[in-house]
Amino acid sequence: MNKSYLVETKILNFSHDAIQRLIKERGWQNLDDYNKVGAAYTFVKDEIQFGYNRSDDIAANEVLADGYGQCNTKGDLLMALLRALSIECRFHGFTIDQQLQKGAIPSYVFWLAPKYIIHSWVEIFLDGEWINLEGFILDDTYLTSIKSKFSQIKDSFCGYGIATTCLSNPETEWTGKDTYIQKEGIHDDFGLYNSPDEFYSQKGTNLSGVKRWLYQSMIRHLINMNVNRLRKTSNQSRG
Repeated sequence: MNKSYLVETKILNFSHDAIQRLIKERGWQNLDDYNKVGAAYTFVKDEIQFGYNRSDDIAANEVLADGYGQCNTKGDLLMALLRALSIECRFHGFTIDQQLQKGAIPSYVFWLAPKYIIHSWVEIFLDGEWINLEGFILDDTYLTSIKSKFSQIKDSFCGYGIATTCLSNPETEWTGKDTYIQKEGIHDDFGLYNSPDEFYSQKGTNLSGVKRWLYQSMIRHLINMNVNRLRKTSNQSRG
């Protein structure tokens, strides 16, 4: 066991009351390792909706309180939950092409997005091997809505927070194997880090200065309104 993959950090603050209370209420500590991963993964994927928080480097308890997140922030919460459950995990940093976000980020604020956006996934050590987890980024309701909107497309798709070779079946559910939903949009590979804190201290976050202020105070709320509108489309079409 590598203790560096279980340590608590400022971002992975798994001793926070809200995180410990969630684990206790759900009874996750009583599960075997495979189902611990599955429970935490499915919670982060579907009960924490796809959306944009104020920054990539917020603490896990803030993501939980927001009830939404994107690749980096949902990953931070997942890592915190896994470490609280004694599942070794590490951070893999990347960038993704901004085109992947078209549609999710409305065209009238798309100028704010960097050409290559900081991205990450979570790697867990289970049964003697490392498994890549990225498929938790989009909640099932949102993903179903986008699949319905583009029902004529079965294979490769890029946009709306998705970059996959199989839109009809991107295999985002936990089955003990790698899961992906944005992998095909990766541009730079920054490698492995013990924690997100370590990564952000070296690489920074996506925005700074005036753009960061605009994003935090106004633009992210417009983006989240658009994402929520897209999500509701699937409920209306099934209603």
